[in-house]
Amino acid sequence: MQNDCETMNRQDRPKLILASRSPRRHELLTEAGYEFEIIVPDESAECGVCSRETPEKFVARLARQKAANVVPKISRGLVLGCDTVAECGGRILGKPANEEHARNMLQMLSGRDHRVISGLCLWNVPGGKPMVRVAVTQLRMDYLSAVEINDYLASGLWEGKAGAFGYQDRLGWVHVVSGSETNVVGLPMELLEEMLLMRPCP
Repeated sequence: MQNDCETMNRQDRPKLILASRSPRRHELLTEAGYEFEIIVPDESAECGVCSRETPEKFVARLARQKAANVVPKISRGLVLGCDTVAECGGRILGKPANEEHARNMLQMLSGRDHRVISGLCLWNVPGGKPMVRVAVTQLRMDYLSAVEINDYLASGLWEGKAGAFGYQDRLGWVHVVSGSETNVVGLPMELLEEMLLMRPCP
């Protein structure tokens, strides 16, 4: 017979504290039926690039930093930190700083395979230890002409999105080869479910 920690339906899901300002993570959690509140981490929690880090270690560290920044602000809860980047040819692509930066990213990704990588951190308060895991999705982008890139940039849909594109925008020129689709949107829901099942019983 399974205990309550081995199965999870919508009623069993704990209330989460999302350490993120991302509207896409908000939407994914809402659509999946989670109860949660948002506490945005300080901007300093999202800083710190280390040239020696792999993309996997980079997102894992930032996810933990975001959660760690929120932990002291609450007395009880399950804090969820997440960070997502795109990676192509060993180069980490975060959110574009401006339109020209976005153009450079899209030109790099055009016609190539690349990866979207997310770090997830769950931190139970009080007394818990951080649990950190990483999800990887393999993608392929069609070749984009200069006109197609200009049209997409003009739409403004690239803003605030790792790699300068949003899979959830149904672009038609980005294809998942393997891995989680929700990871590409910004929060790997399958991994989140696994981590919640792994956490110790309260």
